Amino acid sequence: MDCFLNKIDKHLDNHRSLDQNMNELKRKLNDLNGLKEDIESRVSSELQPTKKLKKGVQIWLENVARINGEIQSLDGRIGESSALTRGFHAEDVLMRMKEVEEHIQQGKFCEGLVVDNPRRIGQVLSTSTLSGEATKLCIEEIWQCLMNDEVRKIGVWGMGGVGKTSIMKHINNQLLKETHKFDVVIWITVSKEMSLAKLQKDLASKLDVKFSGNECETTRAGMLFETLSFKFSRFVIILDDVWEKVSLEKVGIPESSNGSKLVLTTRSLDVCRHVGCNRVIQIKPLAEEEAWNLFLEIAGGNILNIPGLEPVAKSITKHCAGLPLGLIVVAACMKGLDDLFEWRNALKELSLARQSVNGLEDEVIQQLRFSYDRLKDQKLQHCFLNCALYPAGFAIREIDLVHLWIAEGLVEEMNSRQAEYDMGCAIMNRLINNCLLEVPTETENGRCVKMHDLVRDMALRITCGTPRFFVKAGMRLTEPPDMQEWRKNLEKVSLMENWGLQLPYPLELSPPKCPMLTTLLFSGCNIQSIPEGFFKHMHGLKILDLSANPIKNLPDSIANLKNLTALLLRHCRSLEKVPSLSKLKVLKELNLEATSIKEIPCGMKNLLKLNYLNLNGIGDLHEIPDRALSKLSCLQDLIVGETLISGEDVGGLKKLEILKGRFYDLQNLNAYVQALHGREEPLEYIIRVGERGWVEQINTRKYIELCGCNIYTNHIILPHVEELYIKECNLNCYEGYPLFSRFILISLSTFSSLKFLDIYNCKSMKKLFSPNCLPINLQELSVSECNKLEEIIAIELGWNQSGKATMEFHLPQLRLFSLWNLPKLKSICSVNGVIVCDSLEIIEVRNCPKLKRMPLNLSQLDKIRLQPSGPLSPLICIKPEEWWESVEWDHPNTKSILEPFLRSCR
Repeated sequence: MDCFLNKIDKHLDNHRSLDQNMNELKRKLNDLNGLKEDIESRVSSELQPTKKLKKGVQIWLENVARINGEIQSLDGRIGESSALTRGFHAEDVLMRMKEVEEHIQQGKFCEGLVVDNPRRIGQVLSTSTLSGEATKLCIEEIWQCLMNDEVRKIGVWGMGGVGKTSIMKHINNQLLKETHKFDVVIWITVSKEMSLAKLQKDLASKLDVKFSGNECETTRAGMLFETLSFKFSRFVIILDDVWEKVSLEKVGIPESSNGSKLVLTTRSLDVCRHVGCNRVIQIKPLAEEEAWNLFLEIAGGNILNIPGLEPVAKSITKHCAGLPLGLIVVAACMKGLDDLFEWRNALKELSLARQSVNGLEDEVIQQLRFSYDRLKDQKLQHCFLNCALYPAGFAIREIDLVHLWIAEGLVEEMNSRQAEYDMGCAIMNRLINNCLLEVPTETENGRCVKMHDLVRDMALRITCGTPRFFVKAGMRLTEPPDMQEWRKNLEKVSLMENWGLQLPYPLELSPPKCPMLTTLLFSGCNIQSIPEGFFKHMHGLKILDLSANPIKNLPDSIANLKNLTALLLRHCRSLEKVPSLSKLKVLKELNLEATSIKEIPCGMKNLLKLNYLNLNGIGDLHEIPDRALSKLSCLQDLIVGETLISGEDVGGLKKLEILKGRFYDLQNLNAYVQALHGREEPLEYIIRVGERGWVEQINTRKYIELCGCNIYTNHIILPHVEELYIKECNLNCYEGYPLFSRFILISLSTFSSLKFLDIYNCKSMKKLFSPNCLPINLQELSVSECNKLEEIIAIELGWNQSGKATMEFHLPQLRLFSLWNLPKLKSICSVNGVIVCDSLEIIEVRNCPKLKRMPLNLSQLDKIRLQPSGPLSPLICIKPEEWWESVEWDHPNTKSILEPFLRSCR
């Protein structure tokens, strides 16, 4: 009895001291955040392009952010507690207070916050193979100039297509390998449409100089001059493809000193002289033999096995005049052709083209035109010409370009949008294989393509005839084209990426008369309003792209564009309303991502051919009304982000291939998944259910998130799921069932497709898996803040494994196993159970005081023992350190083998 009374007294003492300790914790947290602000200010002054943040400082700042979040969460839990249960949080408060005090002590950093950054400023560029002895000699000469402190400005000049850019890309990459000579290597493509403002902006982005947007050119030049003069000891700036004389003083590039260099490539010797280059190097065409070797390399040496072909091929090579670009494009066009008559016909076409032009540059244009003509397929040619709608030197995202082709009708219409996209990618590969497009870089979001400036020039020359284009993309326009430039025979107009463009015309002028216009691209301009009658004479318009403009209202005349198939308004963040869409009966694509509309557009239910709808990132659009989507039976891509949708409505969309949205609750999820029975699931989905959660990264194409849901029903139906995130859900645990026993997969009997599982703050969950529902292909398992969880794999009564003494659970692909703040966790699996996980790389155990046994069978231990610093080296992160001393492993040598890889979690 006395013991019981002592416990009550202790609990009441905890309750009485809790508020006092919580106030003290908040005071100390304010001190910690003040220290954090001071450190961030020091970082701003100490961090320079040649420096980087110390790893310890970075970890400290991350931990402070984590501590703030955890204390905020703790404060919320205390506020929701009853008078009886508040005292239970006393230990948590004291633990957090100790952690804050430790971080205040750790945040002194008396020895500075930054260290020298061995990774200097610069970017490795994609390169092609260079041919010819003369080319190698040019590279050597340029390199010697760069290493010679007396040579400050180097001009590399030669005609278009001769290989200046290719040579300098190799030089750029070689400079980045030199660790002793230069701090910074900056590459900027200037191009024909050069403007001083663009050049300054490009240089600033490479130097991490921030412009507010209000500075004049002189001020911007001063900021760049100061950065280059005082923050770097030596730099190299490469200005590629300079067409006109440029004033380095107006840009903000200081006169080279202390061994710094400026290199420019140009087609004009006068440009080199104007800039004051004290060394000028001309790049000349390849010699005849070198040109022939390059042609054979691209076309394939097997062509020499075809009787009578060699002299024809050599004649074709001569027509390319030793220009690498022309040789590469023409050879790629002829690759794989083994009929002699095709080669003779190609030679004739090239000969006729050469007779019709004057000058070497016109000649290389004709060589490129030859490759375009031999595409044969008109739709393929039009796909290529569409690339010229983008600015010179622009890295075009593959997904954007293919979507444009689909919207244009240049890709054959199919029942599946994915199939159309795949065909678009195949078209792009043909253009790449014919060297009409380049792939400068691969990114996480897919590849990008570029057009060589001469290839783009050729495309624009073609579009001076039929089809008729008008392109002034990326030219820093501030005023719209003159009315006479809007000709009646225009088919496509691109004014994209002209930030600063103002569209309104004087009221006395009539709007443009372009009845044949099908495509109008205005994305990335500064359009704030459009005259009401602007589209009055554009009845043939099919694609209208006004994305990324600060436009507030759209003219009602858009509602009369009855032939419109794509209306693109993404990132028009000021746009609050869209005119009625009821007349746009052939509209297939509607993109309103990241706008400020407050309700779905009027008349959307009439868009019976709509196959793509994007309402993602619209904060004021909380839900889509019931039945609003039910008639859109052609919908293939539905992307609504956090906007709530009805499971019954979406379940009726039988052609969906991509779904990204949030259901109201689990009943809506069940209704949607049940509607999938008997038909194919979408190829990709991000389905969120319940409250808004937060996840840092989505790793797969089939992701489901349950946040703040009440998991009381016996059966929750899930589609084929690869990634599952469960946060702050309430479970009915009276039966003691594992969480996963409540889930049913509609198409599979097991969770074999599940690769990533993250469970956070499900307070009433006691058990996670049963042996029969263990996801055998799991790659990452993270369980945190589940304060009642007792078992990971709960052994059901009567379950056995064919009489084996040791029960083995196989997770062969498991890489990460993370357990955080699980105060009641007693076992990962039963006493005689073991998890076989051959691929485990990261083990995290933080604040799991009752966990005394780690039943992990790490078969890679023998390899780790033999190669302790090899690629199999694991990461073991634990907290507190004392836990490591007390925990038992199934294999007696496990602890000693893993000890060198142990880290204490902060």
